Amino acid sequence: QVQLVESGGGLVQAGGSLRLSCAVSGLTFSATGMGWFRQAPGKEREFVAVISTSGVLRSYANSVKGRFTISRDNAKNTLYLQMNSLKSEDTAVYYCAAGTDTLSRLIGGGMDYWGKGTLVTVSS
Repeated sequence: QVQLVESGGGLVQAGGSLRLSCAVSGLTFSATGMGWFRQAPGKEREFVAVISTSGVLRSYANSVKGRFTISRDNAKNTLYLQMNSLKSEDTAVYYCAAGTDTLSRLIGGGMDYWGKGTLVTVSS
């Protein structure tokens, strides 16, 4: 059974930082593309960042580029999202996702598995 479990969310002031983690089990992590998506209250889910199996290729939404960093540790089956210079508009539930399709399709939400999400609240 595939499981993706996010952690690290919470309340932070604007300008602060948080690091999200996603522990993955039940699949070959090193052979799976990974990504982060988010959904703000009243809005549709949107792409945040994606990373290739080796970690060499990464892509970010324009809204987080330069502030967020996606990374992975294939030895620990764990995905990370380092979020710096947080803004109130970053407030959302953040979801970890896994997929074996091309990065472009993963960016479009073509993931095979999703976590249940972790809430990030940025106070202004």
